[in-house]
Amino acid sequence: MTAYTRYVALGDSQTEGLGDGDDLNGHRGWADRLAEHLARANPGLRYANLAVRGRVAAQIRSEQLDAALALRPDLVTVMAGMNDIIRPGFDAAAVAGVVEEMFAALTGAGAHVVSVTFPDIAKIAPMARPLRPRVLDLNDRIRAAAARHGVALVDTFAMEFVTDARMWSVDRLHASPAGHARIAAAMAHALGLAGSDDSWMLPFPPLPPAARWRVAAGEVRWFATFAGPWMARRLRGRSSGDGRTAKRPDLTPWVQPISGTSV
Repeated sequence: MTAYTRYVALGDSQTEGLGDGDDLNGHRGWADRLAEHLARANPGLRYANLAVRGRVAAQIRSEQLDAALALRPDLVTVMAGMNDIIRPGFDAAAVAGVVEEMFAALTGAGAHVVSVTFPDIAKIAPMARPLRPRVLDLNDRIRAAAARHGVALVDTFAMEFVTDARMWSVDRLHASPAGHARIAAAMAHALGLAGSDDSWMLPFPPLPPAARWRVAAGEVRWFATFAGPWMARRLRGRSSGDGRTAKRPDLTPWVQPISGTSV
């Protein structure tokens, strides 16, 4: 098993950790949880998280790639593209090309890289069903790019549990604490870390079926509370990440959090 000592995370709000904590007390997220797992095997681990919410793939490349390379990481996670999928004018080939540029630069610098495919958005938020072909197209291109550059890929699209409501926070855009824990466990398993296994793939216990009127009411409430305001920000040219910077811009020793569950 490789002993990683310099871990850098690139991405958007998922990698920043939204859905697992809050702006007042801080966001934990799957990358922090993965760093915790890595530190169990190597207490000298240093970790940087360059992710910023709202960033599209091209912004992640332009704002985070050079900074990551300058840190000389031996392990990098890249999660980019979902913010592109939900924007007008989406071009799967262009987005995948940006992601592949990051794969090439990072692996060319000697880093081991891990990335992901995206879940079936239609099963998470039925009103987003028209976006499903975009997810399928981008996932296919990410798989091909990962294969070309020796990038380890957590490919979860076909796994039913990934679209379980318990994987997602109420906004259905960000993973819940349980979801972040599963993503971290999947990354650890892909890396073959000591103590990791395939239990992250197990389905959640079944829930009783919900009445149709409750499902319909939930969809309306979700659109009014989350989807509508998101679209309004896009029309105004605003982003949730405006004015924000990375939460861990430098490689610093991992410190065990005071509270919270482990991966």
